[in-house]
Amino acid sequence: MTLNKKYWESRYFEKSTGWDLGRISPPLKEYIDQLSDKEIKILIPGAGNSYEAEYLFSRGFKNVYILDFARQPLLNIQNRIPSFPKEHLIEQDFFEHKGQYDLLLEQTFFCALPVEQRKQYSKKAYDLLKPEGKLAGVLFNINFPKPGPPFGGSKKEYEDCFKNNYEIKVLEPCYNSIEPRQGIELFFIFKKK
Repeated sequence: MTLNKKYWESRYFEKSTGWDLGRISPPLKEYIDQLSDKEIKILIPGAGNSYEAEYLFSRGFKNVYILDFARQPLLNIQNRIPSFPKEHLIEQDFFEHKGQYDLLLEQTFFCALPVEQRKQYSKKAYDLLKPEGKLAGVLFNINFPKPGPPFGGSKKEYEDCFKNNYEIKVLEPCYNSIEPRQGIELFFIFKKK
């Protein structure tokens, strides 16, 4: 299986999007509710239908950028939020993206990447963050019994992957995951060193 643009486009076409909650995930909603500076520049990579971006935009965050290399979720966002700036919808491979952001929000993108790309993700996120920038979101704390995506992992694996480039501010079990994900998610905040 090649996890390329064609693969992800077909998942949307076939409506095989089990990761899509149809709303913002509770851990990210709670984190966003604590953000006070509405001028920060935010990137949501591998954003899918990005209910997180919709929530941020509805709360007055106007520097929100959505990146996905599948076109359909970007069209879905455009249809759902007609006032969302079209130039903030980026159809591109994460690893080819250029820009500088205060915050990268992670929701199901990292777990969709093959495990061998995790160090590359860590480095790319680092390059996209401004000094003192943060990478925050949710990671799976489980090794799945069947081949992915999603690909699972553990707290120790994530610490090893991110500790060289980031100060690990938070990496702990989510207490407010949706029921099917209770006990298998970690919320994290990593600050660029």
